[in-house]
Amino acid sequence: MRTRQETEGIPRFADGETAGAHTADPMSDDPTQMFAPPINRAMKVLDRSFFQKTVNTSAARIFSPKDISRVRTDLDRSRDTLRTRLDGVRPDTDAARAAKGGKCLILKPEVVHNDRTTWSPTLQQLEQAGTVGVIPYELKLDYDYFTYSEVTSAIIPPPEKKNDDEIPTGFTLAGHVAHLNLRERYLPYKSLIATVLADKNPNVTTVINKLDNVGTENAYRTFQYEVLHGEDDLNVEVHEQGCKFNFDFAKVYWNTRLHTEHERLCGLFKEGEAICDVMAGVGPFAVPAGKKKCFVWANDLNPDSYRYLAENVKTNKVDAYVRAFNTDGTAFIRSSAAALLEDDRSVPIFPKVKFSRSAPKPTERPKPLRTLVQPRIFSHYVMNLPASAITFLPAFIGLYSNVPGMPSSKIRKLLSPHTDVKLPMIHVHCFSTKSKDDVAETKSICEEISRQLEFEVTPDTPELEVFHVRDVAPKKTMFCASFRLPEEVAFREV
Repeated sequence: MRTRQETEGIPRFADGETAGAHTADPMSDDPTQMFAPPINRAMKVLDRSFFQKTVNTSAARIFSPKDISRVRTDLDRSRDTLRTRLDGVRPDTDAARAAKGGKCLILKPEVVHNDRTTWSPTLQQLEQAGTVGVIPYELKLDYDYFTYSEVTSAIIPPPEKKNDDEIPTGFTLAGHVAHLNLRERYLPYKSLIATVLADKNPNVTTVINKLDNVGTENAYRTFQYEVLHGEDDLNVEVHEQGCKFNFDFAKVYWNTRLHTEHERLCGLFKEGEAICDVMAGVGPFAVPAGKKKCFVWANDLNPDSYRYLAENVKTNKVDAYVRAFNTDGTAFIRSSAAALLEDDRSVPIFPKVKFSRSAPKPTERPKPLRTLVQPRIFSHYVMNLPASAITFLPAFIGLYSNVPGMPSSKIRKLLSPHTDVKLPMIHVHCFSTKSKDDVAETKSICEEISRQLEFEVTPDTPELEVFHVRDVAPKKTMFCASFRLPEEVAFREV
């Protein structure tokens, strides 16, 4: 899977002609316009043949094929060459020369073939030495040359006002599915946008558009969608952190833009720790943590997420470490903490043995190098449900005060200062407003955590971090608040 999620920025083009091939003027006041696509704001169905353009420029004709590499190096250094996505080395315009391997090197627009004052000293020296000749060159551009952003900007009217929605360039990718979230003013152009997007991203075969808001219309964070291009096939395969995930994108929540957050949190987990993933989805935290030999209790309320989570655990061969559950998050926080206290689980670590066809397989299994024993206390809780995860925090109140069959005094002896074990870190995702320094947001998030736990947590609380995950919308940001579960909260009598 490609991890490329965003296309490049949108160049701004003035309205121009709307029919036929275009020839650019090399002496234009704005040379970049030479390589802008022709514009047709009236296009309703994509016409790829419309995007043909001839750019009149200059080229260095290289007389001997053996000089191609040297000439290119020299003219690159002197900044005489054309710097675009195109390969600047082109076939000679003379058919006989081209047949013998003759090449031309496209020069930048400022170089004019019949005006030596526009040539650099390097180009003049190469010409005087008989190594190159400077000739006019007609550079042919077509639909394949132009990017998604350039094509869509050429066929979709730009915003009327500065603050209006810009032409959509970003999309979320899940396997072969590109997921758009088009604003209302672009809906009339949705088929055009989807077709160009698929053309410019060869691995994309299905393009969909979201029709509602994730996390509000559906508790499982799924959404209604329409297919804009390709087949209605949302069974995808995604690769992340060395793991393979299979799922139906229509039935579960997945956001590839969170891959860095998945990696960040998993980077905090250490081998042998116990991790509780309360809203696990299909396993983007749980499965990589299992790869690190962490004992993971992973839960999701969505039955489809649970099913794919269990399948991904097996596919990635981490079932010795990761257990899947399908229950309510609040109940899971309390029940898993109690169950872990009594759960005897260990995993032997065997040496890696290489087999060959010539050497017989050993009849006896080697002795384990060591054995990982599952801890009694979770080291981390992951709560990746930003729309509402923070409201699950009251489940931690009295987490260890009323455990059936185990008095709190006995649980306390499992923790510091009696051992090296600390109460767990809580990582709760949430949404807030957007600002330059996140100071107000950090304070607001701490106040909400305090309200939910009935215990004061401030920006100065030791081990607290409010991490800026990503901007979701112009005025909306996703954060991850991490803090150590306070002892007063965990052992409060309720």
